[in-house]
Amino acid sequence: MKRTVVIAAGLLWAAVASAEPATALRFGTLVDGRGQVTRDAVVVVEGERITKVGSGDAAVPAGASVVDLRRYTAVPGLIDVHTHMTFYWDRTPGTRPFAQLGSLGAPVTVFLAQENARKTLESGVTTVRDLGSWEYADLAMRDLIQRGAMPGPRMFVAGYGLYVTSTPYKADAPPPGGGQADGVADVQRVARQQIAAGVDGIKMYGSTGSDQDVTGFQTFSYEEMKAAVDVAHRAGKWIAIHSYGPDGARDAVRAGADSVEHATDMDDATLAAMAKQGTVYVPTVDHNRYYVDHRDEFGFGPDVVDRLNGYLVRNLETLRRAVRAGVTVAMGSDAVFTGFGENARELQMFVKAGMTPAQALAAATTNGAKLLGKDKELGAIAPGYYADIVAVEGDPLAGVEPLVGGVRWVMKGGRIVVDKAAVR
Repeated sequence: MKRTVVIAAGLLWAAVASAEPATALRFGTLVDGRGQVTRDAVVVVEGERITKVGSGDAAVPAGASVVDLRRYTAVPGLIDVHTHMTFYWDRTPGTRPFAQLGSLGAPVTVFLAQENARKTLESGVTTVRDLGSWEYADLAMRDLIQRGAMPGPRMFVAGYGLYVTSTPYKADAPPPGGGQADGVADVQRVARQQIAAGVDGIKMYGSTGSDQDVTGFQTFSYEEMKAAVDVAHRAGKWIAIHSYGPDGARDAVRAGADSVEHATDMDDATLAAMAKQGTVYVPTVDHNRYYVDHRDEFGFGPDVVDRLNGYLVRNLETLRRAVRAGVTVAMGSDAVFTGFGENARELQMFVKAGMTPAQALAAATTNGAKLLGKDKELGAIAPGYYADIVAVEGDPLAGVEPLVGGVRWVMKGGRIVVDKAAVR
């Protein structure tokens, strides 16, 4: 007699997962992202997730394959909450990054931007929040990575960033570009368009300022920001509001934004409100250091370099005040073009601003995970979390240098994606 066996989808997954052999990762030290430090640590991984964390030989399950990384320290996979992964430059002689942006077409750009994704993983960053692209190239890249067709960090994307009209009237002008919005009703419509496209959150440009432009004149009004926030939150999405200056940042905080990007010169009242409400500050201080160091690539002259250096100083001082005020800070590199791979250099700025190395690590792990609404799955090395684990050479609690230049091995979702570990 023929017998038919029906297994519920969840039970079938559990049966398959349990049949996979466990992997035991051994580290000299484990900094778990939740305040615990374990010596001679063992992390047991099954499939994409961590199932057990222990110490010593007894913690290694029978039959598990063992990866010996005991000369290294384990930290959670880093989270960069401000990138532009699809900003790719092919370095063709005579071209500049921003002039080339978009000219290769979205499909070609997505393919070539694998280089940005690879360099991001090599920096120890296993998750990014990507804040602005075009033609939904970021959604395509996110989905390709999710299905395993492209190597790269886990991506949470925003599609088109919302921005105000900034061009004069022309009788034969083309229709408004993706993301352009003016007035409350228009902001609501464009924000809903991004959600309909499948974004994870909303990006809004609340002031002027970008690359060589360090002005911070507020663009969207408080009412427009509040409209975008309400649309995002009703849909269960986060919203990040860009503001180079204090005015847009103040209204972004009042409107209930989940994070404020870049902002300098914020007043004490705004910082106090951020600390009280839990608004996350993503200062991106190192971003302007990157532009200065790569000024020849961008064609920036001495006057631009002076502006960038001046903004960096103000940005760093605002971060110092935010740290003293108890504002939650998350690591965002604002990586573009050739900046991928330098993602974690922002942590050096955090320490300069008065953070301890442990606080800087939290900004790159637990704080970022919470901002994404994924603090039960990302940002820590613990049972049930994704197996996003980075092995670094040195002690990240003594200084952030191991996180910046000491990454030797990276696992993302249970798969080894970077292996530069020295064999004993």
